[in-house]
Amino acid sequence: MRLADLTTIGVGGEPELIVDAYTREQLVSALNDAWDGDWFVLGGGSNLLASDEPFAGTVIRILTSGFARIDGAPEGFQRVSIEAGQNWDEFVAWTVAQGLQGVEAMSGIPGTAGAAPIQNVGAYGQEIVQTLVSVDLIDEGSSEIVTVPASELGLGPRTSELKRHYGEEPARVAVIAGITLDLRVVGTDPAPVADERIRAALSLASDDAVTLAQIRERVLAIRASKGMVLDPTDADTRSAGSFFNNPIIAEADARLLPESCPRWPVEEVAETVQVFDLATWDGQVPRVEAPASRVKVSAAWLIENSGLPKGFSLPGSRAALSTKHTLAITNRGGASSDEIAELARYVRMRVSGEYGITLNPEPVFVGVEL
Repeated sequence: MRLADLTTIGVGGEPELIVDAYTREQLVSALNDAWDGDWFVLGGGSNLLASDEPFAGTVIRILTSGFARIDGAPEGFQRVSIEAGQNWDEFVAWTVAQGLQGVEAMSGIPGTAGAAPIQNVGAYGQEIVQTLVSVDLIDEGSSEIVTVPASELGLGPRTSELKRHYGEEPARVAVIAGITLDLRVVGTDPAPVADERIRAALSLASDDAVTLAQIRERVLAIRASKGMVLDPTDADTRSAGSFFNNPIIAEADARLLPESCPRWPVEEVAETVQVFDLATWDGQVPRVEAPASRVKVSAAWLIENSGLPKGFSLPGSRAALSTKHTLAITNRGGASSDEIAELARYVRMRVSGEYGITLNPEPVFVGVEL
């Protein structure tokens, strides 16, 4: 079986060996057999770009599934453990039906629960870091599953210590066997939405009362309008999701961009506290330089305003930007991994030439270079 048949973008060659792991025990066994060679694990295949050349190694498909309520959550919350191979959106649908708040704005995200912490997935104001308690990890070379608190994973904007960024190795090479979340118990009745970012994304007033189900419905509709809900009849969904991360740059650099470029603050500058020994203080207060603020800017805006419209493709190529938004590179039918990579390189070149910003790809690459 080719990776093209197992990934949402529909490209990739045939691995030397594919192992299906339906239990944690099977996952540990498969990893122990693979540690000494080339290997990678595959969940939903929605964030992977693999070469069409054969992969001389082992691909382990994590097909574990299921989730359960467990004890240990603070008052007003429900703790839930989820197997790594569990379909993410099926889990989100269950939380909404149960009146558990915390992941409803992440409805429609393809892939598996185990992939969520790796790049701290998020949408419309919610990120997995807000609800993640811990992950169950298998470190490379180990046969033991260890539980690691979320605070030790280096979770940040679309990143963690477990993520393999383009051109870099992860800080911690490990495989997630399961995750644990704490979700707020709010019930299924309408209520105002406290998070301003979700209200803004869904065009809600501060006093609008909606149910979790209504939030899910609106999010799914928005994602579908952008081709971000898998649909075999829609070529715009034949992608690896958002191909480029929204770049995070210094606020001073962001001010050089046109005002129409969307931007969002990513950190707050904390007030600096200075302590002086009154016995020796000379009355002078030294100036303290505040750390430079950073902002996240819209990669989609940068792409489109570099002269690359929705649906853009290179001459003769079967790869194209989505016709619904410029952040996805899509397989219009029979595209090769080389064609996908060629378009990605061209997009990066145009944005860099126009704005001096290098876009970093979001998917995991196997045998592909930009």
